[in-house]
Amino acid sequence: MSADLGRRRLLLVEDEPDLAGNYTLALERAGFDVAAHATAEAARASVATRVPDALILDIGLGTDAEAGFELCRELRAAHPRLPILFLSARDSELDIVSGLRLGADDYLIKAASLAQLVARVHTLLRRVETLSAPAEERSRREVGPLTLDEDRLEASWRGRPVELTVNEFRLLACLVRYPGQVRSRAQLMEAAGLVLDEQTITAHVKRIRAKFVALDAGFTGIQTVYGLGYRWHPRLDY
Repeated sequence: MSADLGRRRLLLVEDEPDLAGNYTLALERAGFDVAAHATAEAARASVATRVPDALILDIGLGTDAEAGFELCRELRAAHPRLPILFLSARDSELDIVSGLRLGADDYLIKAASLAQLVARVHTLLRRVETLSAPAEERSRREVGPLTLDEDRLEASWRGRPVELTVNEFRLLACLVRYPGQVRSRAQLMEAAGLVLDEQTITAHVKRIRAKFVALDAGFTGIQTVYGLGYRWHPRLDY
């Protein structure tokens, strides 16, 4: 355990020593306190002693090809707000969907860079901080004619409700959070905590824009920056 009680505690469950060492070093350099274990049993004991700020785990541990799935299920039930990130070489859609359905917040393939791993962990922790903030600090946001209620996942434009899915609301909230700044599809996906491909992000944005246009034919709030991504128009005098 780190002597610095201000550092975020991460629990890493990885049975390959070289990989565990690389991940631990990268995360510690990023300012985290990392407890690394090779088995589900050791991870359970660690959580019983101290619940980490986030959990990073592989699916296959030792001879048990599904140990990570079972550990995720158990810890999600015991700690509903614990951020969980799967880090696995298994890149099939079935494995990814299975991990998310079991309660993981994110799923990263081991082929990703260490920088991506660090970024994903930061994103998970920022989300927890947002959810932990007092409701009056995070519930309603007004940007010109747009009103977002992040507690209720509701949006309105010029006083009229915009019927958005949960994923659409998250993507819109990410754009509005950085008015005038171009956000790539990958950045939107990461910030919204979604595991989708870029074509799906594009389709979501098109549907969001169409819903606003249906309410206001002159809507220009979501702008496409070709080759880069999207941005929320910073003007407040639409």
